[in-house]
Amino acid sequence: MYQPPHFRENDPAAKAALIRAFPLGLLITAGPGGVMANPIPFLYDESTGPFGTLRCHVAKANGQWKEIGDGLEALVVFQGSDHYIRPGWYETKRETHKVVPTWNYAMVQARGIARAIEDKNWLAQQIRGVTLMMEGGAPEPWSVEDAPDDFIASQIKGIVGIEITLTALSGKWKTSQNRNEADRRGVVEGLQALGDGSAGVMAALVAQTLKTDA
Repeated sequence: MYQPPHFRENDPAAKAALIRAFPLGLLITAGPGGVMANPIPFLYDESTGPFGTLRCHVAKANGQWKEIGDGLEALVVFQGSDHYIRPGWYETKRETHKVVPTWNYAMVQARGIARAIEDKNWLAQQIRGVTLMMEGGAPEPWSVEDAPDDFIASQIKGIVGIEITLTALSGKWKTSQNRNEADRRGVVEGLQALGDGSAGVMAALVAQTLKTDA
């Protein structure tokens, strides 16, 4: 990933938080069948190894797990908040007109060695972990135990696990750090004026760059 120094995010906690906030990662591999990419929800365990471990499961009908087998290099891309940035929001537009549009975003890319897992106990733990991650905060959370045991057992027969031991975890927060303070304030105000959720999230990220300058 192209990473100019001012966009590089080095904080492990920030990268872990993005993965947990946007757990649907794009799993990319290049095996004998060529390049494959599938969107899959992941669990991230940062306690294992220097960069942690990603775990997921896929349908048996999904041939990517066969390409992975006992070991294959994999890349997982987690796309966080993003938004188009209008040049008219920059103070520089009023001063010199030397501005162009751009796109702000936050992203984590995880690299490592993946392996496929068919062990039913591993898979049972995996589906409970994903369920807890997504249902844990609900008023009436659904749990795996809410479904009949034989039904869950039949579902487990139709999936395969994938575990990726990470060798690198790169973060890129492109949030107007390359603009001067007046331009960044204009971006925050422009995004806030849009009044939608995604714009508000990006406005907060750009505003954070102003705080770090203080």
